[in-house]
Amino acid sequence: MLSRLFRWVSLLVLVAFLAACAGTPTAAPTQPPTTGGESGPLADLVAAAKKEGMLTTIALPHDWCNYGEAIETFKSKYGIQVNELNPDASSAEEIEAIKANKESKGPQAPDVIDVGYAFGPQLVDEQLAMPYKVSTWDTIPENLKHPDGYWYGDYYGVMAFEVNKDVVKNVPQDWADLLKPEYKNQVALAGDPRLSAQAQMSVYAAALANGGSLDNVQPGLEYFKKLNEVGNFVPVIAKQSTIAKGETPVVFRWDYNALADKKALEGNPEIEVVIPQSGVIAGVYIQAISAYAPHPNAAKLWMEFLYSDEGQLIWLKGGCHPIRFDDMLKRNVIPADLLAELPPAELYAKAVFPTIEQLNAAKTYIAENWDKVVGAEVK
Repeated sequence: MLSRLFRWVSLLVLVAFLAACAGTPTAAPTQPPTTGGESGPLADLVAAAKKEGMLTTIALPHDWCNYGEAIETFKSKYGIQVNELNPDASSAEEIEAIKANKESKGPQAPDVIDVGYAFGPQLVDEQLAMPYKVSTWDTIPENLKHPDGYWYGDYYGVMAFEVNKDVVKNVPQDWADLLKPEYKNQVALAGDPRLSAQAQMSVYAAALANGGSLDNVQPGLEYFKKLNEVGNFVPVIAKQSTIAKGETPVVFRWDYNALADKKALEGNPEIEVVIPQSGVIAGVYIQAISAYAPHPNAAKLWMEFLYSDEGQLIWLKGGCHPIRFDDMLKRNVIPADLLAELPPAELYAKAVFPTIEQLNAAKTYIAENWDKVVGAEVK
């Protein structure tokens, strides 16, 4: 059921549209259910969610894809409290949180998760997700959702270099640059490569830039081994604060996270976001509702909100390409100023998109071989 190849041509077309289209909204946007729930097709869901009164999320930093605005808007719109667990959790830790709280309805049990695409099969195989199809289901690309609604793509981006220009005067443009002595103790990952999808995709991208392929990630591990041996790798999980302080002035990071940091820091320090000349890899994250969600109706309402035009535009404001981007672009509901803030489409021309099978193989290989090949404890 999950063996279909990951057909990414349609997404590349979407990115190309960015440079060509900048229309003003003319069509009525698709809205989530009303605040009161007295009317509309999802009124019963709104009422049930408000009765539960709480939604528990996990691994949603406020500066990641503009989740801060999404959470505050949801709370204001529906009067539902949001309990935020471990904003910096990895995809693997999100799934473990579901497993660890199967029998618990307490505050440590997540209702919803946002994880790397490669984790989709595990959610189904281990019966960790609850099927639910949002009302905008038909506008989500077929190849980016489970046919029965166990998970669905939410947004995508490409791996980039986030550089603190106050510390790094010669901004690196490609992976090979980072092996030079001038970058000693400056290069870091944004997660533990044994657990974090973002960190694993960084290793995957390095493999593509160093003679590897979508089916061979060993060169990526060898690259990080060299980076560590020459003293350039900093085994610290990089965050906005470590970047700003100069502790991790060069970070491998999703473009939307790097763009969010640049916007938030407002030039103090100055951040440059570099799409490398080689090894440009793209990735999608997915949403799912826990099969053991303590607040299942609030979880469904959260999904309805995120996959409405309003929710999708909140993600776009955070630099993420929402999964319904194509549909919204065709209906002219994306403000021109949002399109103008994104990097030029041509920078993404070299991006490659792994299939779900390739992602799973790479994820497993990197997690099992990082310690053996690289030998750096990232924490």
